[in-house]
Amino acid sequence: MDFDYTATQNEMRAAVRGLCEKFGDEYWRRLDEEGAYPEAFVKAMTEAGWLAALIPEEYGGSDLGILDASLILQEVNRSGGNGATCHAQMYTMGSVLRHGSPEQKRRYLPRIADGSLRLQAFGVTEPDAGSNTLRIKTFARKIPGGYVINGQKIWTSRFKQSDLYLLITRTTPYEEAARKTDGLTLFLVDIKKAGAALQARPIRTMLNHHTNQVFIDNLEVADEDRIGEEGKGFYYLLDSLNAERIIATGEILGNGQWMVERASRYSSERVVFDRPIGANQGVQFPIAKAHMNLEAAELMRNKAAALFDAGRPCGPESNMAKYLASEAAWEAAEAAMTAYGGFGVACEYDIERKWKETRLFRTAPIANNLVVAQVAQHQLGMPRSY
Repeated sequence: MDFDYTATQNEMRAAVRGLCEKFGDEYWRRLDEEGAYPEAFVKAMTEAGWLAALIPEEYGGSDLGILDASLILQEVNRSGGNGATCHAQMYTMGSVLRHGSPEQKRRYLPRIADGSLRLQAFGVTEPDAGSNTLRIKTFARKIPGGYVINGQKIWTSRFKQSDLYLLITRTTPYEEAARKTDGLTLFLVDIKKAGAALQARPIRTMLNHHTNQVFIDNLEVADEDRIGEEGKGFYYLLDSLNAERIIATGEILGNGQWMVERASRYSSERVVFDRPIGANQGVQFPIAKAHMNLEAAELMRNKAAALFDAGRPCGPESNMAKYLASEAAWEAAEAAMTAYGGFGVACEYDIERKWKETRLFRTAPIANNLVVAQVAQHQLGMPRSY
């Protein structure tokens, strides 16, 4: 068993690092101050082909594996950037690629690959349903030639930076579905064409995340806007979420590694009481422990990615990778904040910016306590607790 990355993967990582060097700490710090979207960075990533990594060559992409995609964003975050600003452009198209019609693939994938169409918004979560997707209330009523959709979504990130909106709805009420996992349907919505039927209201958060509530009022979509079969959307959703977990784990690992590297360097340079603060075990050990846990989480990510790319079931492994990485990265963030002391909350050192990003990963893209509940249910045979 070979635990090393391939020469091609290492070359790819070096190229991503090189691109990120053009967008240093000052760039990201200024965006935070202005609440602005990193348009120049996303454009550079698109032009370099990194955001089309998972799209087949016949549609203008690179046809890389899920591990490659995760490594790309790991390097972005390890370089001090924020891959969450564009990660959905990588994986959200997977629903079209794996479940869309040949016409949908021809129409959308080449333009997603070259960046002329942005698909970064995915409407799943609702205010009342939370993580219980089966209980969503957004409903698509069948009419001749299409559907009329009404409802509300929350935590839809990058809606205002997208041309297309992937939207999951109910087409059969929960109470009437023979199996509760049936009756959900997936649509690909043209945001400009939808016009006033889609109203996005930004949610102000503690970090520069560009997320929204989306209100859906008599949105008319055609039959050809539906992805796959009516009523099978939940299964398509699960297929997409495994990719999301693996890719996001790369970002989380990158944040943790950035924290370890910054904390280690600062601890060796900062002298108090005539010696570097890193000479004290109280500073050394938390950083070292976080580093070890990040290394272990990276192995779990790699296992999940190997299963995904082999077409094998990987739900538990994808979720465990996300959990282990986010806990280890938060441990690293806390160690860095402690090592920097008062300077940790000073914006000019960038610790507080990455600290906030890292904290979010314990809640999204899936809350860690929900991951534990799922592992208990699926792997240990314990009763459902959520």
